[in-house]
Formats: sequence, C-alpha cells, structure tokens
Amino acid sequence: MVENKRQERKVGLWLDHEQVVIVTLTGKTVKTEKLMSGVERHTRLAGGSRAATVYAAQDVASESSHHRRFENQLAAYYRRLIGRLKDADELFVFGPAEAKIELKKALEIQKSFRGKIVAVEPADKMTERQIVAKVRQRFSRTQ
Repeated sequence: MVENKRQERKVGLWLDHEQVVIVTLTGKTVKTEKLMSGVERHTRLAGGSRAATVYAAQDVASESSHHRRFENQLAAYYRRLIGRLKDADELFVFGPAEAKIELKKALEIQKSFRGKIVAVEPADKMTERQIVAKVRQRFSRTQ
C-alpha cells in the first residue's frame, strides 16, 4: 500500500503596508503571488476647515478617526493574509518598516500558527526575483 504523504509548504512573505509578495515552496515547485493591501496611505492631517459662521458646526478633520480607519484597514489586510497562509508548515516574514512585526503579532494570536514562524527579518524594497531567492536561501538553511 502506497502512503500519500503531503509535501511541506514553506511560505515566505515580503510585505509592507501597501502590498505583499507571497512565495510558496512545495517540494521543487515555486509559486509567487502579489496582493495589494487596499490600505489608504496614513497621512497626517493638518487641521481642518472652519465653518463660515460663528455658531455653525465645526468641520474639523478628526485625526483619531482617520487613524482608527487606517488601523481597521490594516487588521483586515492581515486577516486576509492569515487566511491565505492556513496551509503553511513554515513561515518566513520579511520586509521594511513595521508591517512584518504587526503580522507576526497577528499570527502569534492564532494557535494554528504557533511554532511555524522560522524568522522575521528586516529587508528593503526588493524585486520579485530577489524575494524568491531570499525565501529559497532561508529555507535551504532550515532543511
């Protein structure tokens, strides 16, 4: 009787707040996927506008509501990513800025991802080929 053993899925993610490049290694097969976050740029608001009359309602842009919307969009982005990663056996997360740390925290909350994160590293902007090479290099060290 032949046993049908599932090949390990090793996934590397280069991400920032705008996009993610997902590289999935299954045996000798490499699959890449690029997704846009849909998160609005987090810009600092410079005040707001005032009403023309003294007693009219003030139309002041609320920095806190803008920030709250940004945080909600980020959370939705990370939830979408986590949904795509559910079949991963090992995860390597890298990229510039804070998105990699935020995703790591979101992953660690999920019991199914505990122990699957092999590394989280800083990385600058990279081409898709550079990302694939970095993911292959990382997982060749862990075999």
